[in-house]
Amino acid sequence: MKTLIIVTHPNIETSIINKRWVNELQKYPEKYTVHELYKVYPDGNIDVETEQQLVESHGNLVLQFPIHWFNCPPLLKTWLDDVLAYGWAYGSNGGDKFKNRKVALGVTAGIKKEDYRETGRYRYTLGQILVPFETTFLYCNADYRSFFAFYGKENSPGGNEEEENEPGAGELEKSAQDYLDFIDNL
Repeated sequence: MKTLIIVTHPNIETSIINKRWVNELQKYPEKYTVHELYKVYPDGNIDVETEQQLVESHGNLVLQFPIHWFNCPPLLKTWLDDVLAYGWAYGSNGGDKFKNRKVALGVTAGIKKEDYRETGRYRYTLGQILVPFETTFLYCNADYRSFFAFYGKENSPGGNEEEENEPGAGELEKSAQDYLDFIDNL
């Protein structure tokens, strides 16, 4: 079965990494369904039944998003709250739609990898920050497969805005290929 990629980027057109990943995924429609929440639900009102049917019609699930205030964008949180309903995603009344389903995350962090350390600027690893997602899917009896991350660099508040903040072409292409390899090996 195809892998469903739920892409949640508030402004994908201005994205560098997420947009590149989406473009690469779309080259293989026989393997991946790319579902962009902000394009499908610009008003933020999620059609729960449609989303549940979409999940059910696919094998693996990947949530792709930029780290947004050390969490996910608001629409993805709404999607999780609404779609992962009792009796469907979990619970004693047949809530088994995630049982043994492979689930992973594809995230972009605008922060340097070394800042995501217990001794780094933000004192927590990216894995620690993403624990709520892991816990959510474990609660739903999914086969949580961890995350793929692209780390960037951020300008410090009041820092040099002239600093080049974009990845090089080689780094960008490698991240796209590595991301697809990660998904293919869930």
